[in-house]
Amino acid sequence: MRVQSSATTASRIAVATERDRPGLGTLQAALGVIAFSLTFPATAWGLEGFGPWSLVAVRSVLAAVIAGGALLALRVPLPARRHWFGLAVVAAGVVLGFPLLTTLALETSTTAHAAVVVGLLPLTTALFSALRVGTRPSRTFWAAALAGAAAVLAFTVRQSGGALSTADVYLFAALLVCAAGYTEGGRLARVMPGWHVIGWALVLCLPLTVPVAAFALTQETVRLTAHSVTGLLWVAAGSQFLGLVVWYRGMAAVGIPKASQLQLAQPLLTLVWSVLLLGEHLPVAAPLTAAAVLVCIAVTQRARG
Repeated sequence: MRVQSSATTASRIAVATERDRPGLGTLQAALGVIAFSLTFPATAWGLEGFGPWSLVAVRSVLAAVIAGGALLALRVPLPARRHWFGLAVVAAGVVLGFPLLTTLALETSTTAHAAVVVGLLPLTTALFSALRVGTRPSRTFWAAALAGAAAVLAFTVRQSGGALSTADVYLFAALLVCAAGYTEGGRLARVMPGWHVIGWALVLCLPLTVPVAAFALTQETVRLTAHSVTGLLWVAAGSQFLGLVVWYRGMAAVGIPKASQLQLAQPLLTLVWSVLLLGEHLPVAAPLTAAAVLVCIAVTQRARG
């Protein structure tokens, strides 16, 4: 009991320290965005050697092994009972829902087209935050957020031709579940370290992801190549664990709405990686959209809610 009390006290001190350093929080959230921007290209690589179900299940298991090992090594106590519902929301949205839905979408969609979901995610996360946490950003904040989302939407919709496909349905569903997971994770990260949030969410999914991974690997074709293995390792360690660790820490420090607006830059970063890693064509409108997005990010970071 004394060990658990000490560990809980240490966690509270760590969380309080994160909130007192907004500059560091912004940097951490930005690092999370960079990690996430590589997710779609890495997933495309992973799909070269794995089926969608085996890729998602195996990435979750690998990430859970990393997170569980860290939790066990540092003797982190179990979360309080009142936090388990929030962790379940994080697990359903971030660990399972978003990876599965976007992976299914990327079977028929390009990474550039799939980036539309990331372009809308900051605004959706801010909306979920207002409903769930009670945050009330200023009008300037909302105007800049809507302008940034509109710029990203106009760019991505123009490039996709405006057609609504099955992949689009997957992407919009992924947008909703991910925003819910981000909001709940950001709320929990104010009372426990961010890596505890994603760590316990990953571990919580193990009873489901282990049997699904075992079954999917026997049903889907597996080809181990340099691309497929690298893609799998990145989405497991980089996107699913390390990226979410710094992302939740950043949200705890600067607030969910402001941190979420940093993701306005994510679609453009994803396009750059798509060109460099996948050889996709970079649209001429990308630099103009990037400039508009960066202006919107600057305004939202200065707006006081």
